[in-house]
Amino acid sequence: MLIIGIAGGTGSGKTTVVKKIIEQFSENEVALLSQDSYYYDNGDLSLEERRAKNFDHPDSVEFDLLIDHVKKLANGTTVEEPVYSFISCTRQPETRHVDPREVLIVEGILCLTNKKLRELMDIKVYVDCDSDLRLSRVIRRDLNERGRNVNQVLDRYEKTVRPSHLQFIEPTKRFADIIIPQGGMNQVAINILTNHINHTLKPW
Repeated sequence: MLIIGIAGGTGSGKTTVVKKIIEQFSENEVALLSQDSYYYDNGDLSLEERRAKNFDHPDSVEFDLLIDHVKKLANGTTVEEPVYSFISCTRQPETRHVDPREVLIVEGILCLTNKKLRELMDIKVYVDCDSDLRLSRVIRRDLNERGRNVNQVLDRYEKTVRPSHLQFIEPTKRFADIIIPQGGMNQVAINILTNHINHTLKPW
């Protein structure tokens, strides 16, 4: 199994990059684990307290479970990925069935911050993007998908997203084998990465 880690700031275009890579392969060739699925459940807190949590801090992610699932998939074992709701900020009762494939993509803003997880990756990718563009995407996403208003989004960005990006996320760029500027708009970089994956899987 070829394990690829794809990180980058919130709103950098990671999801678009992942989608464009997956589109180049059959559904039986690529499995995906999202770091977003592995946020700790905060069901014991009030909704206001849950939404105040810093989701851009490495301590918010249950890395031990994510690492365990990556190892199991690499060993040919199916896993049940948690399902996390950013509206309620809790894990849901259901899980997502993930089967082992030739390629495993692990995607998330913090997935290069954990040394043990990085060591499992064959290719480490950092998706780079200007901060103003990331902010506009975060505002749009949080309004449409996460039940927040503009003031809540901007307050969260100033208090946790931007400081955590500078402290935890952007420094992981130095661990990357490949840096993709302009996120999902950089088709050339995506093609290079896809070709490398193809060459690794099918060297003949």
